[in-house]
Amino acid sequence: MTWKTAVVDIPLGGGKGGIICNPKEMSLGELERLSRAYIRAIGHYIGEETDVPAPDVYTTPQIMAWMMDEYSVMRGYNVPGVITGKPLPLGGSAGRGDATARGGMYTIREAADLLGIDLSKATVAVQGYGNAGQFAHQLVVEMFGAKVVAVSDSRGGIYDDHGLDFDKVMEWKQQEGTVATYECCEGTTKVSNEELLELDVDILVPAAL
Repeated sequence: MTWKTAVVDIPLGGGKGGIICNPKEMSLGELERLSRAYIRAIGHYIGEETDVPAPDVYTTPQIMAWMMDEYSVMRGYNVPGVITGKPLPLGGSAGRGDATARGGMYTIREAADLLGIDLSKATVAVQGYGNAGQFAHQLVVEMFGAKVVAVSDSRGGIYDDHGLDFDKVMEWKQQEGTVATYECCEGTTKVSNEELLELDVDILVPAAL
């Protein structure tokens, strides 16, 4: 993280921190109280001129907004620069949502050029279907015309050698909470995360924890 921010001349440093918990088992109220308590605990060590936290695993723009608000309460005035990943109305950055996956696409593009892989004919498997995995599925198709034949999340995965439609898989994930139960087309089969890693594909996107 230190190098990533330094090479593009962004003065955000490279510290990491977090809370050991399972946010999937928590209510919105619990998440808000946890987020605000975290900032109260580290508030004396961060600041817009000191250390600027950014979102990572299982954080959302809403969580970052709570954290920014709590820090502002501690300071007695609004401090939007203390944290990144905020919602756009609170000063968030456009493009933040798919930034991780888009960066991955650029490395795939350069590697494919070096290795002589025609991305328009490439097959892709995506392990993990959170923020990075979802956008990886969308962007690898939109940017290169590649075919995503397998995706998975923590509960399992699916495979279809004809390709998986991003909009349909994403809609299912939002409704059911997992891609593992996806049912759409004849020919779609279930695979485990271990099996996904062993599929005969041109590109593997490891986007799981």
